[in-house]
Amino acid sequence: MKRVFVGLLLLSLMVLPVSAEPIKWVDFQVSKEAMEYALNQDIVTLDQEKHTGWIEILSLAACRTGGSCGLASVKQAAKDLQGDKSPEELLGSLYKYYSYYYEAYSAVLGGLAGSYAIEKDGEFVPCYGLKAFSPIAAGYGYSHCDDFGVGRSFGFRRKHLGNDLMGSLGTPIVAVEGGVVEAMGWNRYGGWRIGIRSFDSRRYYYYAHLKKDAPFAPGLAVGDTVSAGDLIGFMGRTGYSDKENTNNIETVHLHFGMELVFDESQKECNSEIWVDVYQIVRLLSSHRSSLQKGENGWQRVYPYVDLDLEDFPKE
Repeated sequence: MKRVFVGLLLLSLMVLPVSAEPIKWVDFQVSKEAMEYALNQDIVTLDQEKHTGWIEILSLAACRTGGSCGLASVKQAAKDLQGDKSPEELLGSLYKYYSYYYEAYSAVLGGLAGSYAIEKDGEFVPCYGLKAFSPIAAGYGYSHCDDFGVGRSFGFRRKHLGNDLMGSLGTPIVAVEGGVVEAMGWNRYGGWRIGIRSFDSRRYYYYAHLKKDAPFAPGLAVGDTVSAGDLIGFMGRTGYSDKENTNNIETVHLHFGMELVFDESQKECNSEIWVDVYQIVRLLSSHRSSLQKGENGWQRVYPYVDLDLEDFPKE
């Protein structure tokens, strides 16, 4: 296999004009509808004289709303950016927050859209748009709600730092984005789990409570690179135990989380930056990887190439 503010008051305490200090906290409050609209504007203006990127649109809207990016504010931002004024001219005194939002949103969304190619009928077709995949493979049902921050008590009282997707035992789980497998194995909280770092190192994806006895995609190992949409494991209910391979979770589900890493000192510490991925999962629900199991194991129905990382496949 191949290898996301809070109010302006708090923000003013975090953002320094020119500083080597990495961002220390991000509260991602962008709706699925706002992301979808911004991405569509990114796509439709790609070949126009003025291409407007979705992160640029969302960052402008966030400066105006304090980070709560609703659809109306994003539509206005997209319209304004198609004019002759720069973000600085459009924002005035609020422009001092723009670099923060742009960096924060780039960290959250930087690997989710771009250029890619999918093979159909023996031919690779180049595309531009949403290139990350839902963590749940195509054809498999699931349900979820925004449960980020809900209390948890096993081990110690803490907040839930992800989104739980409820489904059926054995449901194939795929890599949302390509990257390198950084962690794999048993964790007393997450059971059988996989951690994958994006190629730009900004996002650490955490997939937990995988299936007892057969949690991982065959042959997958720490250090392997995976592509977006590749099979990585199977849904289960392991965890909440010091004993390996134990089903101590009542409901079959995938815990899916995203940690932002602006500096390696943030990776494993008491101030890690985990963001609410519920709206991102909603966005990705329209883009799911098709897998099939045959004599040679699991295979992708439509081979995929990330054209921002690799060359277009040659015949």
